[in-house]
Amino acid sequence: MTRFIHLTDLHISHPGSPDPSDKSGAVETLRRVVQVINAMERQPAFVVASGDLTNMGDAASYRLLQEILEPLAPPLVMALGNHDKRAPFHEVLGNAGSDAPYFHDVVHGGMHVITLDTMKPGHVAGTICDAQFDFLAHALSRHSDLPRLIVMHHPPRVDADGLPWGSIDMPATERLAEMLQGQKVAGILSGHIHINQVNHWYGIPIVISNGQDSTIDLLATDGLRIVEGTGMGICEWRPSGLSVSFVPLSPAARELRMIDRKRLLAFT
Repeated sequence: MTRFIHLTDLHISHPGSPDPSDKSGAVETLRRVVQVINAMERQPAFVVASGDLTNMGDAASYRLLQEILEPLAPPLVMALGNHDKRAPFHEVLGNAGSDAPYFHDVVHGGMHVITLDTMKPGHVAGTICDAQFDFLAHALSRHSDLPRLIVMHHPPRVDADGLPWGSIDMPATERLAEMLQGQKVAGILSGHIHINQVNHWYGIPIVISNGQDSTIDLLATDGLRIVEGTGMGICEWRPSGLSVSFVPLSPAARELRMIDRKRLLAFT
């Protein structure tokens, strides 16, 4: 079994960044998340941060992000989202002087983690460019014995009638589905829409977390109502499939009762 953590939509802003909104809560949430992960009794094999790392995409915010994440014990896999900007990201955390899409792959915990850059500059919705599909084809030719984990900020568009801004476009979705057909894909980790959601797409679970900044009120019918609520996903891959537990980080929960571990074991 491989345990890993899914973070998304960090939306970090440095106090001096040109951000009209107050993102101090997101900063404090991420600091707490690092402490929570490092204190886990069973450490995860890796941590995924699936995009919207910053809110404005400025270099100062990426430096703050780097400072917050530096103490994180497990390896970190990052993706970019529509709020990010490639050149400042590369200046601080990537390849200085580049403004290229940020896509890569790595093996962690016996899983082949493939990260795509779904950002479409100037747009809320996402896409996957031809260069990344070429990269994906080569990546899928390697590590064929390992389960694949795909990281992409915008999820595939599972419903042709869904909101187009909430995913990659339909041509990219269809091309991705064709390329992943027959592959051993453990799951796709995404964010962007600020809700906890799991969709099954051609047999592949798409796991979306509400993230570390805010969440969306799914009961609101007269518009997009953004409310307090942050969380992360604790993911576990077994030969039988992927399990995800969504862990709320805020608002703070009032404790009703505590049953200690010794008593829990007595219940079996």
